[in-house]
Amino acid sequence: MHMADALLAPGVAGVMYACSAVAAGRSVHKLNQQPDDKAVPVMGVMGAFVFAAQMINFTIPGTGSSGHLCGGMLLTAIVGPYAAFLTMIGVLLIQCLLFADGGLMALGANVWNMAFYGCFVGALIWRTFTRKGLGRGKIIAASLVGCIVSLQLGALSVSVETLASGITALPFGAFLLAMQPIHLAIGAVEGCITAAVLVFLYEARPSLLWQGSVAAGEKQRLTLRGTLGVLAGAAVVIAGGLSLLASAFPDGLEWSLQRLTGSTELEATSPVQAFFARIQEWTALLPDYNFAGSDAAVGTSAAGIIGAAVVLAVVILGVKLLKKAVHRRGSSAQSH
Repeated sequence: MHMADALLAPGVAGVMYACSAVAAGRSVHKLNQQPDDKAVPVMGVMGAFVFAAQMINFTIPGTGSSGHLCGGMLLTAIVGPYAAFLTMIGVLLIQCLLFADGGLMALGANVWNMAFYGCFVGALIWRTFTRKGLGRGKIIAASLVGCIVSLQLGALSVSVETLASGITALPFGAFLLAMQPIHLAIGAVEGCITAAVLVFLYEARPSLLWQGSVAAGEKQRLTLRGTLGVLAGAAVVIAGGLSLLASAFPDGLEWSLQRLTGSTELEATSPVQAFFARIQEWTALLPDYNFAGSDAAVGTSAAGIIGAAVVLAVVILGVKLLKKAVHRRGSSAQSH
């Protein structure tokens, strides 16, 4: 569901940057209130895992389309909505800058569409299902409902943002009717994947789940380090190997565009779009998840592993720097 710049007018893109920035600022503030940094390595590893998982496009049978994990609901169920939102920003930022996945001008919209709903609406759904305790059935139900609802809201936002931009000839009604059903199917598959991961964590280390707990003295099957090791290893295997099995069909957004225009991409025409495209050309060292000008499998594997490692580093270092900056600002304010 990564939007390209060609779908957005600069004004709409700016509004979406502002909306995402407000949500990010609130998330930094809330995360800084946590008494320790135990969530930070979990955010980094899970960010790498979500990045890797997003590389695997799964085919939606009978449609000629594909989808991939968004990850907001999965992250929220582990680290809570605020940490999850910041982690998703790290994932989407690296995808945009390093791999040219989604437009740079459209990054604010992509953060909103792919992260805000999964993290914050997903949190409400997770809390509703698990407020009286965790269980396999509750986890599965929350995952399915959360992923489906967040994908539907994201698809709706893409359609509304495109309509508000008014720079394409896409008819709103037809675009919406193409986007919603295909993302309903994608959301259902994402819900199954999310449920599988969360049920594994529930069995291995239930205290890792948001609002999860264990009785005093009760042993968990894996240590925190062991659990993170499994997830990090899975990220490497997925990014470096399983990503080669990704579906070649266009994703839900591209498929919808193709049905209405005959092409999976629209041409950017404004000078502002061209400006952001030039910046992205400079930063995208691994365009389309491969070495520039190559479509070799080894390039895809290398790009996946590099990307997962960069996301891990960016999330951990970024969050630590943000927390230090907020702490210094608070200390400075108190001294005055």
